[in-house]
Amino acid sequence: MEDISLTINGTRISCPAGTSILEAAGEHGIEIPTLCHHPDLEPYGACRLCLVEDQQSGRIMASCVTPAGPGMEILTHSPRVLRHRRNILRLMMAEHPESCLVCSKGNRCQLRQLAGQMDIGESGLYPTPNYKPIEQANPFIVRDLSKCILCGKCIRADHELVAVGAIDYHHRGFASRPATLYDLPLESSACTFCGTCVSICPTGALMPVIDNWAGTPEQETATTCGFCGVGCSLLMGTVDHKVVEVNPSGISDSVNRATLCVRGHFAHDFLNSRDRLTRPLIRKNGDLTPISWDQALDYAADRLLSIKKDYGPQSIAFLGSSKCTNEENYLFQKIARVLLGTHNVDNLGFMAARAAVEALESKMGGRRPERLSELEKAQAIVAIGADPGHSAPVVGYHLRRAARKGIPLIGIDPRKTDLFPFADLWLTVAPDRDTELLTCLTGLLWKRFAHDPGFIQQLTEGFGAYSEALSSFNPERLCLASGSDMGSLNRAVDLLKGKKIRFVIGHGITQQVHGVQAMEAIFNLALMTGSVAPKTAGIHILARENNEAGAWDMGAVPHALPGRMPVADISGRRGWEHEWHVKLSPDPGLNAIRMIQEAEKGNLRAMVIMGENPVRSLPQHERIHNALSRLDLLVVQDILQTETSRTAHVVLPGAAFSEKAGSFTSMEGRISCFSPVAAPPGEAMPDWEILDRLAVRMGHPHAYGSVKNIRTEIAHLIPMYEGLRHDPPGGWTWIREIPAKAPFMFSPPRLHDREAADDDYPVIAILGSHRLHLGSGTRTGRSRRIKALGRAAEIFIAPADGKRFGLNPGEPVSVTSATGMVVRQVVLDRGMQAGQVFVPTAFHENEALNLIPLAAWGEASWQGFKTCSVRLERKGM
Repeated sequence: MEDISLTINGTRISCPAGTSILEAAGEHGIEIPTLCHHPDLEPYGACRLCLVEDQQSGRIMASCVTPAGPGMEILTHSPRVLRHRRNILRLMMAEHPESCLVCSKGNRCQLRQLAGQMDIGESGLYPTPNYKPIEQANPFIVRDLSKCILCGKCIRADHELVAVGAIDYHHRGFASRPATLYDLPLESSACTFCGTCVSICPTGALMPVIDNWAGTPEQETATTCGFCGVGCSLLMGTVDHKVVEVNPSGISDSVNRATLCVRGHFAHDFLNSRDRLTRPLIRKNGDLTPISWDQALDYAADRLLSIKKDYGPQSIAFLGSSKCTNEENYLFQKIARVLLGTHNVDNLGFMAARAAVEALESKMGGRRPERLSELEKAQAIVAIGADPGHSAPVVGYHLRRAARKGIPLIGIDPRKTDLFPFADLWLTVAPDRDTELLTCLTGLLWKRFAHDPGFIQQLTEGFGAYSEALSSFNPERLCLASGSDMGSLNRAVDLLKGKKIRFVIGHGITQQVHGVQAMEAIFNLALMTGSVAPKTAGIHILARENNEAGAWDMGAVPHALPGRMPVADISGRRGWEHEWHVKLSPDPGLNAIRMIQEAEKGNLRAMVIMGENPVRSLPQHERIHNALSRLDLLVVQDILQTETSRTAHVVLPGAAFSEKAGSFTSMEGRISCFSPVAAPPGEAMPDWEILDRLAVRMGHPHAYGSVKNIRTEIAHLIPMYEGLRHDPPGGWTWIREIPAKAPFMFSPPRLHDREAADDDYPVIAILGSHRLHLGSGTRTGRSRRIKALGRAAEIFIAPADGKRFGLNPGEPVSVTSATGMVVRQVVLDRGMQAGQVFVPTAFHENEALNLIPLAAWGEASWQGFKTCSVRLERKGM
C-alpha cells in the first residue's frame, strides 16, 4: 500500500493510505484527545472530542473516522477545535454526577483527566443529571450508569473483542443506556463476566466489586496471569502490599490485549485468602505447629538425605508444579537428579496430555512457537475436542473473531459448545471416536482429490502405504462408528479443499483414552492438506495450567531432562552429566500416578510436593490421601492450606506468582518474565528461594542467590531458552524456533474396536472445565467473588434423556461410576447428545474426578481423564 503525505500542525508526515487522521497523528507523537476511541476497537466517532480542522476547507471533522488524505493540512488544536472540545466536555459534565471525590475510578477517569487538561473545573451549564440506580446484583461488577457517557466502548468490546453480544444500546435519546436483552440482570444474560467492559470503560460507570477499598490503587504493576496456559498480560493494582484490582495491561502485542476472562479478572482475590500459608509448619504429636525456617529446612534436608542413604534414591519422589516458574521447576528437578540421584520427578500439568503431545512432537521433530494471533489470519480452522470458552477463554475470543472475519471454522466435539454459533460446520462425534472421524475425513479428501498432492510428494513419506490402508476402509462404516454423518463430512471436504488448516486441539483429544491415535490422525489430516508449514498453518494445543509447557521444558518430568532431552538419549544425558558433574541413570523415573502406587506398596518413602494438590487434583481422593499418609516424609511447598498440605510432615509457605520474580512459558511458546507485584504474606518466601536454601543444606556447592542467576544457567544450558540470556525487551521472548523436519511420515491408521456397552453403566459421562474454575479449583475455590456468585454444581443432559430418566431441570440426580458418585442438579441442554452427560470439574472439592479410576497412560485400567461409563438415578427432593 502506497504512503501519502499530509501536514498536521505544520509538520509534514506520511502514512499508509486508509490510515485515519487520529492514527496518523498518534504514530508521529501528536496527541489528539478522545474518549470513545480504543486501538483494539473499530473507530466509532461517538464522543467527538477528537475533532480536528482541515485548514484548506475549514471543515471540522472527527479524526478517528476520517481517513487521512494526500495534501491535507490539519490543525488539531485550533481555536475553533478547542472551543468545540470544551463545549462537548461541558455538556458531558452537566449530565455527569458530581461524585469525583467518592468515585472509585479516581484519577484514572479519562473524563476527569481531559477536563483537567482543558482547565474545566465546572461546566457552567444548567445541571441535567441523568439519575440511574446503582446496580450490584453480582459479585463482579458495579454499574453506575449515571456516569455513563455513551461512548459505546463496553458494547463494542463485547461485540468486537469478546464476541458474546451480551449488551447493546437500550432505549433512545436521554434514556439511552447499555443493557442486556430485555434489560435482564447481567447474571441472567449471556455475559461471561470477563470484565473487558469494566477495564475499557473511561469513567466510573462500570467498576469491579472491591472489598475494603475504594479509589485508585497505590501502585499498578504489569505481570503475567497465573491461571490458564494462554499467558495473559495483567496490570495488578496494590494497596498496602495487597492485590486489590486486576486489569489487562493493554500492551499492544500481548496475547490478550484489552481482554481477560472471569478468572483472570476477578478470581485473583484468592491471593488474599485466609487460607494463605504464612509460617513454616512441622508435625508434632499429630498436629502441624509453627517453627522457624532454619528448623524446617534443616529437618527436611536431613530426613531426605537419611532416607536416600537407608532406602536408595528410588525411594524418593519430587512432584513439581505447572503453576510454578521455569526457574523454580529447573531448580526443583536439579535437586532431585543431582543431589538425590532420582528421576522420580513429575508435575500434574501435562500428566494426562503428555503422551498425546509427545506423539505429535515426534512427528513434527520438536515444538515451535504457535502464536494465537495467527488464528485470525488462517485460511481454515478446525477446533477439535476443544471448549476454549471455558478452559482458555482468550483462545475462544481469537476463534470467534476469526469466524466473524469469514474464516471457515469447523468444530468437532460430542457437545455443542459455545463455539457452535460461530462454526460454519459442526461435526458431532461420539466420545473417544475422533480417530474414526478424522480418518474418514482424510480418506474423503483423498478420494475427492481435495488433498495437496504437491506437498505430499515433496515433503512426506509413507503415503503409499497410508493411502492403501485408507482404500481398505469403508467410509460409511467409519462415519457410522464415529457418530457423525456422511453429509456433514462431505461438506467439511468442500470447506477445506485447497486450504491450509490451523488446528486447535483441546483436552477432549489430549486427555482421552485414544489420545495418541487421535493425535496421529490429526497429523495425517495436516499432511494430507499440506498444513504443516508455519505462518499459513499450525497446531495449537490448549494448556490447562499457566506453565505446563515450561515445567516440561525445565525437566520436571520423569523421562526427560531439561530441554525435553530424553533420559535414554546417551549423548544428551552425557552432556548434562558433564554440566552437572554427576552420573545420571538412563532409566526414566516414576510418573505422578506411579508415585502414588509405589507409596501404597511402601516402596516410596519420601515425597516433596511443590505447588500441587494431588489429593484434590488426582482421581480417587481418599486413595491419594491414604497413600501420602503412608510416607515416612512428606514435604509440601504451597501458598494455601490444602488437602495435601494438611497431610504433610513439613509445610513450607511459598509465594504466589504475583509475589515473586520468574518466568512462565505459555501454550504459544511465549516466555514471559515478571517481577513481584506485592510482598508474600508473613514469613512466606518464593519457592526458588526455599529450594535454593534447601539445596545448600543438602550439599549443593553454592547458592544461586537470585532468579537472574538461575535464569542465566537455563539460557546457557537449554538452547530453546537462549532468548533469556539478556533481559528480553517488553518482558518476553519466544522459545527458539525449531524448523519442522521434513520428510514427514504418515502414520498408519490405528482404529480401535468399540467397547461393549455396560448395562450397569449405560451413559457416557464427559468431564470438562467450567469458566469459573481452573483445574481442581484449589485456587479459584478460594476466590470470594467466585463463591459469592453462588453457581451450583450441575450436570448437563439432553432433553431426550430428561424424558428417558424422568428428570426435570433443577432436580438432584446421582451420577455413579464404578469408582465414585456425585450428586448434581440437572440442566437440560440441547447441545448434548442422548446417552451422554457432561459433568463440570472443580466444584465441591473436585469430586467429579472420583468418577474415573486412578491409572497412567499405557496401563490396562487407563481410561483417560475425559470420559467414563456411569448411570443416572433420580434423588429424593
